[in-house]
Amino acid sequence: MKKSNVYTKTGDKGTTSLVGGTRVMKSDTRLEAYGSIDELNAFLGLLNCDIEDATLKELFLFIQRKLFTVGAILATEDDATAQKYGCKISEEDVKRLEEAIDVMDAALPRLKLFTIPGGNKPGALAHVCRTVCRRAERRIIALNELNPVSNELMVFVNRLSDLLFVLSRKLVLDENQEEIFWSND
Repeated sequence: MKKSNVYTKTGDKGTTSLVGGTRVMKSDTRLEAYGSIDELNAFLGLLNCDIEDATLKELFLFIQRKLFTVGAILATEDDATAQKYGCKISEEDVKRLEEAIDVMDAALPRLKLFTIPGGNKPGALAHVCRTVCRRAERRIIALNELNPVSNELMVFVNRLSDLLFVLSRKLVLDENQEEIFWSND
């Protein structure tokens, strides 16, 4: 069996294929959206390397798998093709994020000021993930103005950024580190 080539040379002139075959420029809004999701997934993988809690590791695996689904949906030229491949973000997926947020947030002190990213490496990296997630959300919203994107997908990405914020606080406080708060001095 011959191994497939990593390089195909089909994108050498700045285009790529969507799932379904349509060729688009690599600067296309759709590619910006799923490229940001891919970047987020890579940063989550990096953050997961610093996580030891089995429950969080399981949550991260769920999120990373769902991000592949999000990327597949965004890389697909139409809903019918995405559904053909079983790609869907559901209300249950959103609820799983909300439940994880509620559990983590219940164990945290009330937030009175804005937090500055830092405190420890995992907490800071969770903030990096949060900011990449927010960018991905902005790209998805821009795509939605051109081609409709499912509401559940947009809500999932929005909720994920909320989860990453709460997670950043949890990771700092779990290591008995101090959160860094903004002050307007």
